[in-house]
Parts: sequence; structure tokens; C-alpha cells
Amino acid sequence: MNERPLRTTVIGSYPFPGWLELASTRLDEFGTDDLAELLDDAVTVAVNDQVAAGLDVITDGEQTRLDFNLSFYGFLTGISIDSRPKRRFGPPAHDQRGKHEVTGTLGAPRGLGAVDDFRRLERIAPAGAVLKVCVPGPYTLSGRLIPNQQYKDRYALTEALIPIVRQELEALVDAGCAEICVDEPSMSCYAYREDPARLVDILNRTVSAIRGRCRLSTHLCFGNYKARAVAPRKYAPMFPAFLDLNIDEMHLEMASREFAEIELIRTIAGKMDVAVGIVDVKSYYIETPEDIAARVRRCLEFAPADRLSFAPDCGLSQTARWASRKKLKALVDGVEQVRAGLGMA
Repeated sequence: MNERPLRTTVIGSYPFPGWLELASTRLDEFGTDDLAELLDDAVTVAVNDQVAAGLDVITDGEQTRLDFNLSFYGFLTGISIDSRPKRRFGPPAHDQRGKHEVTGTLGAPRGLGAVDDFRRLERIAPAGAVLKVCVPGPYTLSGRLIPNQQYKDRYALTEALIPIVRQELEALVDAGCAEICVDEPSMSCYAYREDPARLVDILNRTVSAIRGRCRLSTHLCFGNYKARAVAPRKYAPMFPAFLDLNIDEMHLEMASREFAEIELIRTIAGKMDVAVGIVDVKSYYIETPEDIAARVRRCLEFAPADRLSFAPDCGLSQTARWASRKKLKALVDGVEQVRAGLGMA
């Protein structure tokens, strides 16, 4: 159970500052020390915004990554780095992100970069801050790779990625990371058409070596690229199978779905903690603290305070920074209202 009831957290990503987005188009002009300074500055910005909001748990905002997972392919060997999408123009959608051809045996001899991200965050974050690192799971990572003769389908690609992700998770724990989120939105996106028990087995084998060595969570949503979902937005197909996930906390997207299926958190809380998304990252309506407090109280009708965490629905990378700052502050202030009312302030 949560050491801090009704704790506030984020999923992982945070919007890039405008200058970082511009600089990212001209990285070949920077020296190695320039790049290190660039990343330090960007992480400092993301950390400062989260600390100013008053969050209980912070991340590095995934400032070193493109989206939450696309930059990880740069660490893989056995793939073509050219991933030009088949459609580049027109209304934004997931088919505007390209896929990589597999050219050989998949590997990651340098790891996936998450350990360096954690060490940077640890160095920059305030002393005593609770830190979380997010790593995309193997099933989600497999979605941007094209099967071939060696790996005949998505599941074969996933099996090749499991030991790569598992090794990264072990390295994070060895480096002292005490909280890790394995992002697996593809599992929730496609559980309606796949065997959910098979998806559970994939995640459980991926995290088997670190179970009990850190606080372990997973994030399940329905896609947020350019604020677009990619699947039927229903959690029902995942259950009861997903109750067998060997994790400490399950995060669910609720705000943008008008709290449909909120009753599920009662069942989940019987097995593990629940992080409920109560801030809509797809909307530019800025929730008030009173909105947040009402949503927290609604969740308390289904689960006890020591089983609940609260966060935005998804990462904030697709939400403007000015809005992200306001939404996080409202999140914290609204939760604090409820804490005060319950004598937990």
C-alpha cells in the first residue's frame, strides 16, 4: 500500500520547452558538452515545474526522449533507423509515425539509456524527492517494428525484446532506482482482440527479476499521440486477467473517459494500488482544485485512501507546457483539499 495515501504523481513525459524542440532539429551543430548541458537544462525545467506544483512523485519529464518510446529504437541493433512514415501530411494520427525494418538479430549492447536518465534525474532533483523512471514494455516497443523471416509476427518480436527490457529494468534497480513504471499502452489498446492472459504473461516475465526490489507500476491507456486514441476505450476486456499482473500499482485513464468503468478500481484495489487518471491531458479545459477534489472523493467511494494515487490520464508530452503547469497545480491543490478534509494534511 502507498506510504502516502492519496499521493500525487505523473505518468512520465512532460512537454519540451520550446527552445529544446527547436534545438532538437539542429543537434548536429552541438558539441558533446553542449548536448549534456542542453539535457541538464531541459530536465531542470521539467523537475522545477513538478516540484513547484507540489507533486509527491516526480520524473525527468522524459526530456531526453522523442515521445515516450520512439527514441528507444536508436539504442537497438538489428533494425534500420530509417522509419519514414507512409503518410506525412493531413490530419494527425498514429500512422504518421514510421516503423523500423528489422535487419538482423535484435539487441541493445549499450542498454536503452534509462539508467543515464535516472542518474541525471537523481543529480538534478531536490534531495529526498521521490523519483520515478518509466520504460516502455516489450509489447509496446514491438509495435514499431516490421516482422520478417526471423521474427514472423509481433509476438516473436516481443519475445526478442523481453530480455532487452528486463536487463534495462535490472540495471535501473542496481543503480538505485526505487520506483519504475513499465509503460504498456499497447496492451490496453489491443486487449479487446488479443488474449489478455498472454499479455499478462509477457509483462510478468519482463519484470520477474525486479519484482519486490522496487515499487513497480504499469500504465494502461488507449493512446495519446496528438491527443488521438487508437482503440476501443474500454478496460473490461482486460479483466479479470490483468489482476494477475505482478505489479504494485496499475494506472488507468479515467478523466477523458468521463470516469466510465470507475467501479473497476474497487476490484483492482483488492489486489494492488490504483493510480487514477483524473486530469484530462487531451483537453485544454483547466481543471479547478474543486473539480479535482470531487473526482478524488468519487474514487474514494470505491477504494481506500492508502490504495489510491492520482495523476493525469497520460503523459503530458502532447499538452502545452502552460496548460501542464496549471493542470498539475490543480491536481495537487485538489488532492490537498481532500486530505485536509480527512485529517491527512
